[in-house]
Amino acid sequence: MAGTFIGVISGCAAIVFQLLLSIFRQLTFFHWMGLEPSPVGGEHPVVEFSQGQYFPLLVILIPTLGGLLSGWIVYTFAPEAEGHGTDEVIKSYHRKRGIIRPRVSIVKMISSVITIGSGGSGGREGPIAQIGAGFGSYLAVRLGLNTRNRRWFMAAGMGAGIGSIFHAPLAGALFATEVLYSDPELESSVLVPASVSSIVAYSVYSIVFGWEHILLEPANISFNNSLELLPYLLLAIILALAANVYVRVFYAINGFFKNLKIKNYIKPGIGGFATGCIGLLLITATGDKKFIVDVLGGGYGILQEVLINGIQNVSIWILLVIAVAKILTTSLSVGSGGSAGVFGPSMVIGGTLGAAVGHLINVIDPQILSNPISFTIVGMAGFFAAAANTPLSTIIMVSELTGNYDLLLPTTWVCTISYFVGKKWSIYKSQVPNANFSQAHFGEHGPDIIQTTTVADAYKRDRKLSVLTPTTEVNDILDIVERSRQRIFPVVDEQGKLIGGFNIDDITHFLHDPEPDIKTAGELMYDNIPVVSLDESLALANNQMNDHMMDEAVIIESRENRMVKGIISSSDIVLTYNRRLSDIKYGDDVEGNIDVDKKLLGSFSLKSILENDLKTVHPDDNLGTLVKCIIQSERNLFPVIDDQGKLQGIILLNDIRKIMFDTSKYDSVTVNHLMIKPPAVIQLNEKMNSIIQKFEKSKAWNLPVVNRKQEYVGIVSKSRIFSVYRNALIEHTELI
Repeated sequence: MAGTFIGVISGCAAIVFQLLLSIFRQLTFFHWMGLEPSPVGGEHPVVEFSQGQYFPLLVILIPTLGGLLSGWIVYTFAPEAEGHGTDEVIKSYHRKRGIIRPRVSIVKMISSVITIGSGGSGGREGPIAQIGAGFGSYLAVRLGLNTRNRRWFMAAGMGAGIGSIFHAPLAGALFATEVLYSDPELESSVLVPASVSSIVAYSVYSIVFGWEHILLEPANISFNNSLELLPYLLLAIILALAANVYVRVFYAINGFFKNLKIKNYIKPGIGGFATGCIGLLLITATGDKKFIVDVLGGGYGILQEVLINGIQNVSIWILLVIAVAKILTTSLSVGSGGSAGVFGPSMVIGGTLGAAVGHLINVIDPQILSNPISFTIVGMAGFFAAAANTPLSTIIMVSELTGNYDLLLPTTWVCTISYFVGKKWSIYKSQVPNANFSQAHFGEHGPDIIQTTTVADAYKRDRKLSVLTPTTEVNDILDIVERSRQRIFPVVDEQGKLIGGFNIDDITHFLHDPEPDIKTAGELMYDNIPVVSLDESLALANNQMNDHMMDEAVIIESRENRMVKGIISSSDIVLTYNRRLSDIKYGDDVEGNIDVDKKLLGSFSLKSILENDLKTVHPDDNLGTLVKCIIQSERNLFPVIDDQGKLQGIILLNDIRKIMFDTSKYDSVTVNHLMIKPPAVIQLNEKMNSIIQKFEKSKAWNLPVVNRKQEYVGIVSKSRIFSVYRNALIEHTELI
């Protein structure tokens, strides 16, 4: 039901978008500029204007003004509507929990009509994808659906928009599932809702604009000679390399405009100006006002001409000029921040390149190809498959655009080869390789990290390790513990194999209540300590520490060879887990960060991570009282609170190890002498993103929380944030 509703609205949105674009394009190109683009078989003007006189300067002026107006609308009301909207939809799916602001769809429609209609080189795919996806997202929010369903609705809207406006319902649905990833992988959960919405949207749209295919082609184009696969192989390689040039030029120009220190809304105006200049230069140089005009706007006139009449009316030189110029004008129009898509220009670039290659081969030997026009259709598909990493949907898309299914075999051949040659680049920068790299699937893949990561991957090999032998005497034990930052101390035999151990709490107890029978480490140790081997999982290490109520475990070579290799702490597990999550998302090693996904963490409330059960001490308490608190507590941080409940400082266990073993100072030294100021303090009403920044800057593992009166209310720890985050992933909550 929801898919049908999304389809109806997306189809209606496509109708409005196409009506506005057709009217505006007729007004600017035909009436004002005096240009007459070559017609497209399946698309007809909605309104007929009288053809105006050709004014060369308007070819520059109108795209410039269109870019300025479009830029002002976008950057004033919805900056995320700039550029080619499909990439923003992909980003919303993976990183923004399927949320697109409602105003984006309206802004995208208006700005894209202005950009494309005024001569900016761009297509309809990006705008209609973002328009449809925006409505799907809005509907999911209004219905109160969870994040997973919101992503489905958004993708269904994207597929519906594309399926309707390109008369390609099957391709629209497949595109919505395939474009999310750069690997040959489909988002299968999206396929059913996207198929329903795409079919409905196509049906609604076709009621107004008819059921014809966009590009008409002769009936005699087919594939019936397997030897033609060799020239198609050559075409695939050429298309992939051209797609690489396209992507490189596009993002080089995009980077230039992003670094340009001027108002953002002016940049699309500059892009429009440069686009107009290229268009006017080529029209003047070639004297062609019918086909060269396709380097402007989003028309398919040159493709329609080649499909129907071959190159009788257009030379190979013109085809190559249009292909190269279209790369430049699209990069300038869209890369500068103009609002338009990249699919339409890709069809023109790939189609003209394919036609040129096909006819060059035919000139060399007319017997090689049965019909060189077929290279036009196959070129359209192969180029976009390489540029966008979408081979499957592109094969179907081009077939539905032209109505030709006889070329499925060579199209599949070329798209597959060009995709694998061009797999390392994509016009859609927000694509991730596969589901393992998508935040949408962290709830499925996150728990596997702690199960599949081994202790060998997590512990710090350069950490100084203190070990003892059974004969180590108490005084030597105290000296070793003073110099070490460990909490657990392994006891080994002469070969260095583990025989037992104890932790710092045992030493503290012993000092507070000495037992005369204990004189060596062998008498103090016990064998029931947390132990893990190098090849065991972090999950087992975590369970070992929890079962023994310790935050460190001893690492041994293996269960058979109990040679001590090091210590692993709970913080090592947290850092490794979060680093692996970062690797999955970005491929970066972000050690020390709580998590790079600040937007996800930002959705937590402070209440959900606040701990208020810590033992506190008073500034006037003596060292003996503090040691008693340490004995009774399993934590290594103690807030210092005065009589009014206000935070005065903190005591860190590692900072007082040396003095806590000196029983002669138990009465004379007070907490006031030992406490330090916390590296940062969290306010009770503070936002989570600010809390995360304080952790990152201070490098602390625990920070105290105070209210407006500076009264202590609890602490926040990285471990607690990690625990809440992991539970959210596992339980598929709304936080994902």
